[in-house]
Amino acid sequence: MSLPGEPRLARSDLRLRSALSLDSNKPDSKDFHLQCSLLSPRRPCASSSSSSSGSTTGGIDGSRTYAGDHLVSPETTKIITGARITRPGHRRSGSEPPNYFSNAAVADARARRESSAVSSPATNTLPAGNIYPSGKVGRSGILNHSTAAGSDVLGNGARNYGHGSIVRRGIGGCGSGTWAAASAGDGLDPATRRAMVSTDPEEVRMAGNDLFRRGRFEDALRLYDRAVAICPHNASCRSNRAAALTRLGKLDEALKSYEEALKLEPSSARAHQGLGSLHIRFGQVERARRHLFWPGLLPDQIELKKLQEVELHIRKCTDARKIGDWKTVLSESHAAVQAGSDSSSLLITAKAEASLWLNRLEEADSIIQRALQLDISSPPSSQLNFFGLLYNSYTHMVNAQVEMALGRFENAVSSAEKACLIDPGNVETRTTLKKVRSVARARTQGNELFNAGKFEEACLAYGEGLKFAPSNPVLYCNRAACMSKLGLWEKTIEDCNEALRVHPNHTKALLRRAASNGKLGRWAESVRDYEVLRIKLQGDSEVAGALLNAQVALKASRGNDVSKATVGGQFEVITELEQFQTAISLHGVVVVHFMAASEQRGQIYPSMNMLSRRFPSLNFLEVDINKNPDISTGEKITVVPTFKIYKRGVRVKEIVCPSQQVLEHSVRLYSL
Repeated sequence: MSLPGEPRLARSDLRLRSALSLDSNKPDSKDFHLQCSLLSPRRPCASSSSSSSGSTTGGIDGSRTYAGDHLVSPETTKIITGARITRPGHRRSGSEPPNYFSNAAVADARARRESSAVSSPATNTLPAGNIYPSGKVGRSGILNHSTAAGSDVLGNGARNYGHGSIVRRGIGGCGSGTWAAASAGDGLDPATRRAMVSTDPEEVRMAGNDLFRRGRFEDALRLYDRAVAICPHNASCRSNRAAALTRLGKLDEALKSYEEALKLEPSSARAHQGLGSLHIRFGQVERARRHLFWPGLLPDQIELKKLQEVELHIRKCTDARKIGDWKTVLSESHAAVQAGSDSSSLLITAKAEASLWLNRLEEADSIIQRALQLDISSPPSSQLNFFGLLYNSYTHMVNAQVEMALGRFENAVSSAEKACLIDPGNVETRTTLKKVRSVARARTQGNELFNAGKFEEACLAYGEGLKFAPSNPVLYCNRAACMSKLGLWEKTIEDCNEALRVHPNHTKALLRRAASNGKLGRWAESVRDYEVLRIKLQGDSEVAGALLNAQVALKASRGNDVSKATVGGQFEVITELEQFQTAISLHGVVVVHFMAASEQRGQIYPSMNMLSRRFPSLNFLEVDINKNPDISTGEKITVVPTFKIYKRGVRVKEIVCPSQQVLEHSVRLYSL
């Protein structure tokens, strides 16, 4: 109620002026000067615009007030034009209905009716924006209403007093509200949750910075993305986004975001610093130097030291590659990666190439796969060169060589073609493609001739391929197969030796060499290869059988009695001292089971049978101490069962009354 004698119009006018005060809850923009709308991200960042149907005025802080088609009283227009009007401390979500029945709401409504009746003849004179029951214009973007894509939505008054709020999708719409609701239990503080739905870019950015400092880079990135959406022309938002992407390991996206920041602010120290650091990680020293030493900027000393170390190692690596010093290439490329270029596909490729030339094929294959993954995710850098090759062509060229060495010829041709497509004018890529195609063609022709039973012609075809790739282990092994079919055992062994020199673990080469040595009566060499294969191919019955046959043949060649030697889970039974001494002196490892006829052997024998089948390269003996007192006395056997393991006549292990697990572990240890 008005006081007696007080003019009602003047009082209501004062109340409206107080409600629309310019100084209430104005954002602090001294460190974040944005010339963009806080209500609509789709409108251009401009200071003002007008049309015949209404007006839009931008203030210094970037806020705008839309009048639309509503008639606004001149008195109200003076107050709200060009500024963002809010009520201090008053925040209301879009899902919370206003309280129309509070005393303050009733009083404010009465005051507005009285003011409207005197100052304006129109009934629809409320200013546009979110009008609270108190009559104050709410802060834009705080509400969370579902809106149609790309359109302004005016409320119909069902839940908003007056003519509702102007809300745009993507800034204050349902997407942000959903995120805020989903984050309710993630430990975020209230200020961060407010920032998730805020349209104040400074508030969003500062909340993102707080999350970044706490190591919550995913959440910080979401807020930085929101800040970029609110004001896409601000370089600071994009630099913050790039920093979060870097911490998340998304280096290619981070690089693009820094580059976008530089387009908006070419002298941005943060963007240049960030790009310099990223280019060091990519091994791109020239680009890193250009950004770190940008005119007018002081380079970071830590990054500068990294740059100098990486540059030194790359220079040494380049010089070593020119003269074929692959050990130095390997060590220097590894040192460059350790110094800071941990995401350089080129330096990792150099490690793979050095490993290939050092005949470490499995290692080279593993390394080049990692380089290819980095190469796929790294930013386009077709103008850069490394060792005289354009950026990506080097990785594909080395991959082609690795694939060819491992016999994956189709993949090798594909990779060589990619390298040549990227850098068609380079002599090295063209030579590699020609070599790979020639070797693949020779291998295909040789295989066809071999399958047709034309072994001599197949030998010649594989030989043609070796003219282009003199160290290819697959071609040597294939030609060895032809030689073995022709009964040329010495030549078979020679080609297998060449294949194993390049690829020491080549299974087929080991098999063919072991068989060829057996044909020539070189049983010791044959047993040695079969023992390696037995470890590599555990469970292969053919290899196990070939090994046992070779062992028996080796014993016979040394004059040992093999009439009682058996295979497949049985033992040699010892009946005299001389036989025992000869047996434990055999080549390889001997496991001796000292037992007595009265011994309860049910628990030991099954495990021994199993072990003899699993480890056929070992010799298993059985000694009955009651029947052989001389042996038991000499070996000091007092308790049975006792197991002793001998290696060339020397006892290396003794186990008394072991469990099956302990016995198996000991036998496995000495079978390697």
